[in-house]
Amino acid sequence: MVALYPNSKVPWNKGKRVGQKLPLKLEQIWAVRIRLEIAENVRELAMFNMAIDSKLRSCDMVKLLVRDISRNGEVLDRAQVIQQKTNQPVRFEITKKTRESVEAWIKYRGLSGMDYLWPSRLRRSEHITTHQYARIVKKWIGSIGLDPSVYATHSMRRSKATLIYKQTKNLRAVQLLLGHTNMSSTVRYLGVEVEDALEIAESIEI
Repeated sequence: MVALYPNSKVPWNKGKRVGQKLPLKLEQIWAVRIRLEIAENVRELAMFNMAIDSKLRSCDMVKLLVRDISRNGEVLDRAQVIQQKTNQPVRFEITKKTRESVEAWIKYRGLSGMDYLWPSRLRRSEHITTHQYARIVKKWIGSIGLDPSVYATHSMRRSKATLIYKQTKNLRAVQLLLGHTNMSSTVRYLGVEVEDALEIAESIEI
């Protein structure tokens, strides 16, 4: 049989799963957290909790400085960073459990204000890379029996945002939390469908 397109290249995504990565469900978040707590993995517990709360892209997550999220040795309730992709500020909450785990990590590692929160173990003055962060995320996913091919660092960014949307249906709030510049990005990001709109409409009696 003669190929129709003998000179065509094999698609880069042939045999690979592509598309938006899945967010973690609430019970899956707790499953990872509990495993890290049992393992007494101070660094990764702090990293996981911060990833869920901050909803930051991996490029912003790995470049966090201690001073970005703490003052005078105490982790803040809320923090703000400038996003690399948009050059716009985004604010995020830091919950009690995250504050406690991050404070434990800072103390354990002896970090100060100008230090990176996630310093590389290979280069003393550098932070971990996005590739290193991605490998850590894959390990978290695999540790609770999920398929690592359908989750990635963006799963960390999407998880809490998706839970917030499901509970409140407040797209504007999620847009602000994710630092999106327009609503259409948030709609695509969350995968909001007509079904969601109908559920909201059905819940309102006139």
